[in-house]
This record gives sequence, structure tokens and C-alpha cells, in this order.
Amino acid sequence: MSAPVAPQGPFVDLHAHTTASDGRATPAELIALAKAADLQAVAITDHDTLDGLPAAQAAADAAGIQLVRGIELSTIDGTREIHLLGLHLVSTDVLAERLIAVQSARVDRAVEMVAQLNRLGMPVTMEMVHEQAAGGAVGRPHVARALVAGGWVRDLRDAFDRWLGDGKPANVGKLRLELVDGIALIHEAGGVAVWAHPQSEGTRDRIGRFAESGLDGVEVRHPSHNGEDVARLATLCDHFGLLKSGGSDWHGALDGFRPLGCMHVPAPWMDAQVERALQWRARSMGTLEV
Repeated sequence: MSAPVAPQGPFVDLHAHTTASDGRATPAELIALAKAADLQAVAITDHDTLDGLPAAQAAADAAGIQLVRGIELSTIDGTREIHLLGLHLVSTDVLAERLIAVQSARVDRAVEMVAQLNRLGMPVTMEMVHEQAAGGAVGRPHVARALVAGGWVRDLRDAFDRWLGDGKPANVGKLRLELVDGIALIHEAGGVAVWAHPQSEGTRDRIGRFAESGLDGVEVRHPSHNGEDVARLATLCDHFGLLKSGGSDWHGALDGFRPLGCMHVPAPWMDAQVERALQWRARSMGTLEV
């Protein structure tokens, strides 16, 4: 039997997180990791915040690697949470203004989760949560990390399985944008809207409906997707004329995530996204430099 053929680059990673949200690496450190992984480009897509992008851009310029300016928005479709990646953003003033309320709500949510954990006998504090966030946008993973640091749970999985996961005793719902509003905000920022890690929920009917609402693409390659998911999602992208995307969803090795660049996302997928982004900018913003 012949040896498997190694994937051929160049490759990009269009989904990664930094300390601006719940990642383990600073923006500059993430750029260094991308350079070491020989990636052509990397997208920083922190949760509901753009704060890591200036430092990342400076580091990318110095390292000679392309930064894809992005975000991961928490949105809602009916009762279903949908994460949207906004990629290739250029004009973010309106988006940043909308995010102020979202980020404030994230802190309020963490306060409620801490209070509930206290009632359940775990004296975790918001100071511990903020220490884990290290100045970034506060989120549920930071509460989980505070529980680990305090010795109340074994690891992040234990924290979510027992206390913080959906439907668990200390979980609190969060403020989310409507899906169509999230798509519109991404387009207004000159970017493309991609459904992140749809897994088995990425059905033909749902993807078709989202495409009618302006969705540009689907994250086909993701660590949570098996071979059937990848094949199905790629076929549906072709059927509905949607862009393909992919990434490691990197947060950091300590949290058990796979290495940056592990999904071997082909650079032409990114090139097609840039072309679509230019179309949106021509329609809604006039001609802008990429």
C-alpha cells in the first residue's frame, strides 16, 4: 500500500482566538505561531470583540504574514444559537458600536453565573474570572477556567459538563444578535459572513434559508466535523453558491484544541472570499482597498 499523499499548500487558517476573548495566546503570539506553521494567512476571530486586531496587524506586518481581520459573532435564529464568522473586515465603526452592548451583557452574564456558583457552594469571584480573561472580553470559558484554578473542577470539560454547559445549574443565557442582523453588520463592515462549525445542524434546508438571508459561506473544515460533515457541507456550498471556509478554531494547547493550521485550508478558498468581500464593498461602501 502506498503512503498517503501529504496535503499541498499554501494553507490558511480562518478561525482562531486570542487573549482578546478566550484564547491562550496574545495577538502577537498567535501571529508568531502562524508564521511558524508556515501559513500564508491567519484570521483572528475573537468572540464578539475586535480588540485584538490592532496588535495583530502590527505583528503580522512585521512578520510578513497576511492577517484576515475577523470576528466570531454570537447570533440567534429562532431558539438556535448560530456562530457567525465575519472575515475580511475593513470598516468596523458601526459593528464596534453594536458590540458595546454585547460585551456589557457578557460581563453581566458572568456576574450571574458567579452568583449561581456561589449559591451552589463554590466561592468563585469575579476577580478570579477577570484574572482569567486578562483584559479580554469576558466569556463563559473564563468562568470555567476560574473554577479549574480554584480547584472546584478537574478541567474545562468537567466545568461545562457539571455546571456551565447549556441546561446545567449555573448556566445563564446570553444576549445575541439576530442572525440577519449579524450578517448585515458583517456586510456593512465590508466582510463576508460564514456559518461557523455547523456540524450536523448544517442541513440543506437550513443552509438554503440562511443563504436567502445573505449568508456568504460555511465553515466546511473544522475539528468538530467528521468526513461526512465535510463532504456534505462542501456539496451544499456548491449547490447554493456559497463560499467554503475552514480553520482550527484555535484557542490554545492547554485547552485541548488542535494545532493552528491543522485543517489544511487551501489558500484559494480565502481568495474567493476576498472576491466576494469586494463585491459587498462595491455595493454598500464604494471601492475600498483590501
